Amino acid sequence: MAHRINKIPGNADYSISVGDKHRTRALGNFRDAIKRAFDLIGSITLIFLAFPLLFVVGLLVATDGGPVFYRHSRVGRGGQMFGCWKFRTMILDAEACLGEYLSYHPEAAREWEREQKLAFDPRITSVGRFLRQSSLDELPQLFNVLSGDMSLVGPRPVTQAEMKHYGPVAPLYMSVRPGITGLWQVSGRNDVGYNERVALDKHYILNHHVLLDLFILYRTIGVVVSRRGAR
Repeated sequence: MAHRINKIPGNADYSISVGDKHRTRALGNFRDAIKRAFDLIGSITLIFLAFPLLFVVGLLVATDGGPVFYRHSRVGRGGQMFGCWKFRTMILDAEACLGEYLSYHPEAAREWEREQKLAFDPRITSVGRFLRQSSLDELPQLFNVLSGDMSLVGPRPVTQAEMKHYGPVAPLYMSVRPGITGLWQVSGRNDVGYNERVALDKHYILNHHVLLDLFILYRTIGVVVSRRGAR
């Protein structure tokens, strides 16, 4: 007979048995294993299919003599930082350019502080602008999925500085792997404010399952083709 713990006073009994906790943990582990298998099969298949495109985009990015890929630190599962791969979309001296631009444009500085993004970003190259609008800059993240740092579908990968926007939701966010796509990406992307982004990530984490992942992947195709919310 299971021993009951966490008794809450009152008429309603919200207590959870040890047996229930074990079953819940086992169900969670099973779902995690299914999701990881889905990610592995999906990422390997997509890398194979997209390899010619990866090669061509790499050649286009390298035309200015700079590196093809850009690796940026993002918050992963368990709060561990990882290198999130993208095709480079910015000029070579991007950080110095940003600092100088923000110093001369106070409104842009406030926008950067609030969103960590700019509607007009002087650092982005002409090739990079196309890659961002088409989401092709995120193709290298398939290798992040393959290595286990990310999932095909999940909450938006954020920087350590952006975690301040998550507040009490932060531990929930860090309980899963971030995704290449997710509810945020199919709900307006950059047209969505931070509060709504956090709410969408929270909703996904609390309700995610394979069918939801398949629905989001399906919706992602339409969003990428239409470039809705892209900058």
